[in-house]
Amino acid sequence: MESEEAIGLDLGGTKLATGVVDGEGRLAWSDEVPSSGYSQEEVIDLLADGIDRARAERPGLSLAGVGIPARVEFATGHAIGTVNLDLEDVPVRDLLSERTGLQIALDNDANLAMLAEATYGAAKDVDYALMLTIGTGIGGGVWIDGGLYRGATGSGAELGHVVVDPDGPRCQGNCPGRGCVETFASGTAIGREGREAAVAEPNSALGRIAAGGTEITAVQVGEAAADGDPVALGVLERAGRMLGVALTSLANAFEPELIVIGGGGVALGDLLLDPARDELAARALDPMSKTPVVAAELGPQAGMIGAATLARSEAGRGA
Repeated sequence: MESEEAIGLDLGGTKLATGVVDGEGRLAWSDEVPSSGYSQEEVIDLLADGIDRARAERPGLSLAGVGIPARVEFATGHAIGTVNLDLEDVPVRDLLSERTGLQIALDNDANLAMLAEATYGAAKDVDYALMLTIGTGIGGGVWIDGGLYRGATGSGAELGHVVVDPDGPRCQGNCPGRGCVETFASGTAIGREGREAAVAEPNSALGRIAAGGTEITAVQVGEAAADGDPVALGVLERAGRMLGVALTSLANAFEPELIVIGGGGVALGDLLLDPARDELAARALDPMSKTPVVAAELGPQAGMIGAATLARSEAGRGA
């Protein structure tokens, strides 16, 4: 079972990544399609179509794992709710099993990225780790004593909703909170701050990009910052410092051996992570202040790899 290929699907706020993964965590095939703006029924169709495409490429596959950006009741595979997609009170696992005829393993997408990094990547040799995935929102995964921590029902480890400013802006999507770290350091937040900075500083690189008709996202902010634009660098420094405030609370609570930062935001590199490291070092208690903050090793493939890994694990337990 460990060496068997399995399908892994990673559903995000803007795209669905589908892959076929072998027992060593290597991708044998993958593709991506957009995912934003879909209804609940269309999301199920999207996931089922992804499984069908993978089976068309690799006939005979019988295992599939799916990561979704939602609070998941792990025992039943039920999506309780999500912030950035329309998945409220949906029996995702059962619906996909009915559509595909396969046994489906289902979990939160960031949990599965953590599983992948702990099995094959940056956290492979540790028993205690945290992971934050920076994308449309910020997901979280917790690795304790060599296994995933999910909470009482499976909805735990929503690390992106650690509050760093109780009087801060309302969180995005369906989150009822204010001042969550997601509102300051997600890809969505960095893009928003970049657009505001472009208006305030029209002579900056970001200002010129906006004037040229290109919508500023976190990608444009990262590129301008890498080229030395001080306005873009300021946007990333502020986001990184707020990320570091959140990491301080998380490190103090869990005392991990390391913290892994993944998702698309990892492409921003040390321009985002160095301010977060500085904030953690200055604010956290010892020895948590010395916790390494590292980039994920598996990049955008982590969710697919983790989903396939879960599929094999659940099948091996006879789930």
